Amino acid sequence: MANKVTLTQFIIEQQREEFPGTSGAFTALLNDVATACKKISHIVNRGELIGVLGSAGTENVQGEVQKKLDIITNDIMVNALNWTGHLAGMASEEIDDIIKIPKHYPKGKYLVLFDPLDGSSNIDVNLAVGTIFSILRCREGVDAEMQDFLRKGAEQVCAGFVLYGPSTMMILTTGHGVNAFTLDQDIGEFILTHRNMRISEETSEFAVNMTNQRFWESPVQRYITECLQGTEGPLGKNYNMRWIASLVAEVYRILTRGGLFMYPLDSRNPGKPAKLRLMYEANPMAFIIEQAGGLCTTGRERILDIRPTDIHQRVPVILGSKREVEKVIAYHLES
Repeated sequence: MANKVTLTQFIIEQQREEFPGTSGAFTALLNDVATACKKISHIVNRGELIGVLGSAGTENVQGEVQKKLDIITNDIMVNALNWTGHLAGMASEEIDDIIKIPKHYPKGKYLVLFDPLDGSSNIDVNLAVGTIFSILRCREGVDAEMQDFLRKGAEQVCAGFVLYGPSTMMILTTGHGVNAFTLDQDIGEFILTHRNMRISEETSEFAVNMTNQRFWESPVQRYITECLQGTEGPLGKNYNMRWIASLVAEVYRILTRGGLFMYPLDSRNPGKPAKLRLMYEANPMAFIIEQAGGLCTTGRERILDIRPTDIHQRVPVILGSKREVEKVIAYHLES
């Protein structure tokens, strides 16, 4: 145990080095998030044993059918964070408006935005799911308003996700690289297991939902067609395709062995030309990917430079190994 670095120790030492004299509120907030995710991990692992799988019979603000666990995990996150005094407000994929801090609790200087259970459509078939979160600074001691949340992703002070797979892992950045922590179930602590993760610049692996191919723009069509042509095509190499339909699992795979993930713009539904939400999916993942040496774009614009207009705004997302993402960007510029 002497050589194991816990999440708390890692954050305290990093804050001490980078921001001497800080109050400790940020470390406490991350501990609150970690505690909530440990609870979620426990419930996800028990699943059918406690009757939490299946549909809840309701829809969220996105018009998506909610799983029971979507509602349960959202409540866990809110109840773990709203009383602590570290937050001025929250926003969730499952809630239409911003989440106010109850009046009888003190207000802090941070905002948290989260997707409490990413990939929840996978939960009933026992595939990997996760929690994604983004942290912004806010005016201290105030009730946050909508405009406090509508900030570029480049303004994030922290982003992370927790993957509930064969092991439970938290992947985290505070703007100084990307580190991963594995939950030690015996002691109930996240332990640093992957320090300074880096994404390989080259890859021969891509992840995309091919059933939507006929709805994509021509630059994406071109790139995928060239990938499928293998060594006989202009890219000159054979590619493997992966698709898990879980953003957290896709991004973790890219962090560990490189690759490219796309949920591009499509024409299926003009009212929803993109799938992923900017504020609590694309932004935190873009921050993590860039800190690990990769790129994240819509094809035409860097994700972290987008000025949001709504907390549930959707954007096309192309992320992963630098050289492959640059090819897709170049095809968009040529179109």
